[in-house]
Amino acid sequence: MKKIAFIIIISFALYSCTKSNFLDDKTVGLTEETVFSDSIQSINFLNRIYLDAGFSFGPSRYTGSGGSGNSELSTDNAEGVNNTVVPSDAYVQGALTPGTVNNGFATDKDYWNGPYKNIRRVNLLMSKLPVTPFAESTKKRIRGELRFLRAWYYHYLLIAFGGVPVLQDTVYGTNDVISVPRSSYADFVSYLVSELDDAASDLRDVMYKDADYGRVTYGACLALKSRILLYAASPLFNGGSITDDPHLAALVSYPVADRNRWQLAADAAEAVINSGLYSLNVNNTTRPGYGFYQVFLRRVNSEYIFSYNRSAQKEFETFFLPPSRSGNCTMRPTLSLAEAFPMKDGKSIKESPLFNPNSPYANRDPRFDNSIIYNGMSYVTNTGTRAPVFTYMSTDAFPNSSADAYTSANKYTGFFSKKMLDENLTGSSSGTTERAWPLIRYAEILLNYAEAINEAGYPEKAYPKLIELRNRAGIQAGSDNMYGLKKDMSVEEMRAVIQNERRIELAFEDQRWNDIRRWKIASKVLSGFNTVQIITKTGANTYNYAAGYSQRPLKFRDAMYLLPLPFSEVQKMPVVKQNPGY
Repeated sequence: MKKIAFIIIISFALYSCTKSNFLDDKTVGLTEETVFSDSIQSINFLNRIYLDAGFSFGPSRYTGSGGSGNSELSTDNAEGVNNTVVPSDAYVQGALTPGTVNNGFATDKDYWNGPYKNIRRVNLLMSKLPVTPFAESTKKRIRGELRFLRAWYYHYLLIAFGGVPVLQDTVYGTNDVISVPRSSYADFVSYLVSELDDAASDLRDVMYKDADYGRVTYGACLALKSRILLYAASPLFNGGSITDDPHLAALVSYPVADRNRWQLAADAAEAVINSGLYSLNVNNTTRPGYGFYQVFLRRVNSEYIFSYNRSAQKEFETFFLPPSRSGNCTMRPTLSLAEAFPMKDGKSIKESPLFNPNSPYANRDPRFDNSIIYNGMSYVTNTGTRAPVFTYMSTDAFPNSSADAYTSANKYTGFFSKKMLDENLTGSSSGTTERAWPLIRYAEILLNYAEAINEAGYPEKAYPKLIELRNRAGIQAGSDNMYGLKKDMSVEEMRAVIQNERRIELAFEDQRWNDIRRWKIASKVLSGFNTVQIITKTGANTYNYAAGYSQRPLKFRDAMYLLPLPFSEVQKMPVVKQNPGY
């Protein structure tokens, strides 16, 4: 039975505390008293807070000049439009400043205003919860949901800025002068962990019916705690401050590194695993790796821990497919991402005897075929038949003139995005697909545990989680049942494997930008240009494959490990100190 998403678009939304009216829509005629004395309106108010939960993940987040995609466009995973008006390009080209940090984003989709608006909504509903007409058990459940949602929005601020002003439960009025200094990074993490522990306690015994599927659960609280503690243990924040100023250093990181933070992160991930609430979506019978493909097209599955339910639609198909399939091809995978996927024996393309440079897409990890459209891949057409997608270049060094190719070399990578797409739909198909955006899924938790336990000094304990993921991916076990993994890896060797596994398993899921920053490798991977696949046709069915470079320059500098606080906020609150390097 299909379960219906509870998230609905309601007829009103709150202004932030700088506005004079309680409600956005003046024609609705609602007041605080009428909203919070009515159970339906109070639930609608709660639902409005959920409505922005996927703001960072959404495929249309970065807007302007035809660009669409999430933070993957600010990484080595994907190329976009190469225009500094678009935030992803402004970031990688070093053009983001305190005055422009929020420019170019759709309303409420930037890293500062969107979260804080929803944090205020949480605080307002929390303050009114005692007078709402709910049973005490329902109030307890709502309080748990609210605490998670507040931590959810704060965690975006944490990874983007470090310590920020923490408002606790305060609801500021329109005439209040707000002057709240930034929390230290250590205190901020402690606050979020405490809030999630309390939320988990409130939600431990809650069981949702079909109409409420998608609300915050006990498991979601544990999972977000796992993510936050993993970030906190990572090099950027665990004693890895990017400033010598001791006051600023305490705001943006733990001043001193502590390896035990990795163990705390491992324990938090293990708590999710041991809860028994989740499992990978596995189906290698239909075809190798079909469970990986299928998980993104099933709103209800065993792997989604916190997701953003969508109505039946074809948004990813419209955004990412090539023009011949009525798509906008707005986020195009890079060659370096394609090369990160191993072969079906689990070994890298440099190590595996299965790799053939003249046929580079054959015998790959099945996740490759489920994530990337490559030259010659058979794909459904607008008429329902199947035909190859061609991405080779013509003799004038520009993409060929067929409808499958890009219109200029500026947009060329040699690939199109396929992950999370229904392979039976095009942008013009009449069919629609039920889906939810995977904001946290169980695969991430397995990777969290593997990374944390390895960095804690126990690489041998990471193997089972990687094997579980590779088995689901459809990779061959091999005679040693190691799925291509080298035995007895050191911490350093295992680190490289885990970082690559995380890159390919979570590609296009709004994770890579966070990862390359917290690992402090962004200065290495965002330098020069992203790589692309230059493909030229040499015969009827033969091609030459060579590496090339995109036209978007990558100019990362160390200050960009954190975003600048918006200049307007620093102006309003002088006690709020700007991040280093801005």
